[in-house]
Amino acid sequence: MSLFDYINRYVAIDREEYELFCSHLRLRSYLPKERLLDLGKICISRFFITKGCVRLYNYTEEGKEQIYHFAIENWWISDYASLTGRSPSKQIIEAIEPTEVLELTNADFESLCRELPKVERLFRIIMEKTYIALQNRLEFLFNLTSEKQYLNFIKRNSSFVQRVPQYMIASYLGVTPEFISKIKSKNQ
Repeated sequence: MSLFDYINRYVAIDREEYELFCSHLRLRSYLPKERLLDLGKICISRFFITKGCVRLYNYTEEGKEQIYHFAIENWWISDYASLTGRSPSKQIIEAIEPTEVLELTNADFESLCRELPKVERLFRIIMEKTYIALQNRLEFLFNLTSEKQYLNFIKRNSSFVQRVPQYMIASYLGVTPEFISKIKSKNQ
């Protein structure tokens, strides 16, 4: 799906408005393990994934990685707490595979909202959908066993299972890779 089609799923824009939108974006490429955002840096951008897969994570007190979010093609990702609060990031955004993003800095976002007010509506809708996804994740976390969470995850996110290493899925779900191996062998 093109960015033009993606935007038009939420708000109607014409080609001229689309060109204005694109004039505020910068294409960036990342190799696996390259970071779009590092821990402690102030996040200044939103990233639209055009190709690839990234993860948003940090470390527990014990030093283990804890993944909070993945993003693939046609998804936006950012550390919104750092972006909106202009505070040092407590998260890392890192490419899992070769990745291309369209970067929209916060300064360009603000400018774009003034020039094209539809952009605020677009991002309000995106944030609403993101919040609903978070609510669903919390519902699963509090109401499903770890096994059912994993089975639900692979059912709803089959595209991730082929692209994301098992240990990362385990981190996202808060289980061990060995636990996932047991579930996989039990359900074959």
